[in-house]
Amino acid sequence: MTALLASPHLNPMLFGIKWMDPDWLLSEFGSSLIWLSLVIVFIECGLFFPFLPGDTLLFALGLFIAGGQIHILGIEMPFVELVVAVVLLTTAAVLGNICGYEIGRAIGPPLYNRDGRILKRKYFDETSAFFDKHGSKALVIGRFVPFVRTYITVVAGVTRMDRRKFFFWSLVGAAIWVTSITTLGYFLGNVPKVGPFLSENIDYAILVILLFTVVPIAFEAIKRRRHHHAEREAARNGVPATDLPEESPAG
Repeated sequence: MTALLASPHLNPMLFGIKWMDPDWLLSEFGSSLIWLSLVIVFIECGLFFPFLPGDTLLFALGLFIAGGQIHILGIEMPFVELVVAVVLLTTAAVLGNICGYEIGRAIGPPLYNRDGRILKRKYFDETSAFFDKHGSKALVIGRFVPFVRTYITVVAGVTRMDRRKFFFWSLVGAAIWVTSITTLGYFLGNVPKVGPFLSENIDYAILVILLFTVVPIAFEAIKRRRHHHAEREAARNGVPATDLPEESPAG
């Protein structure tokens, strides 16, 4: 296992899937990676395909811009290019959200009932529970949770969330998500010794990001399991489920 982790350019959590590896994408597309990234972010945020490197790609883009490996405007002003990248990526995320929302309003129930290989019903159920718990703020919090980020828009559409409220919270969530992760990569990329280390060992940075994005899912799953266990225990003891403590939805 130690030898596996020590292997260069090998992320054991990605199992060699090339499109999940920012280093491979950079080597294949160079500065054009920024335009491909817009497509990836749009799809992940709106077209129900969660198996894309959203968080890791944003972090890597910040790192690549800081290291001068990506030039969007063709100028030697990395911070300006960072700002441009953040604006473009935020726009792609919002447009993806709007697309997913409108699909949800139009054909959401058939998508839910289909229960396909990628569009699994359990993903919709888990996202609906997340949305019920957090309300409008789910569009912000859910940005940092894989799968929830992808399906929260269609759930908002299916539930006929007010369009103005949806557009506002989608913009807020997209701006916070893109800015925080991309800027983190950029500033770490500019730290002496840290930047070069991350550039040469980006796999480890990706593992840390994946860990932090998986933790919220695990936390929510544990809470749901405990609540379901409490419901079963209450049923055995004849206690009405309505007497169990519940958290109110936010927003």
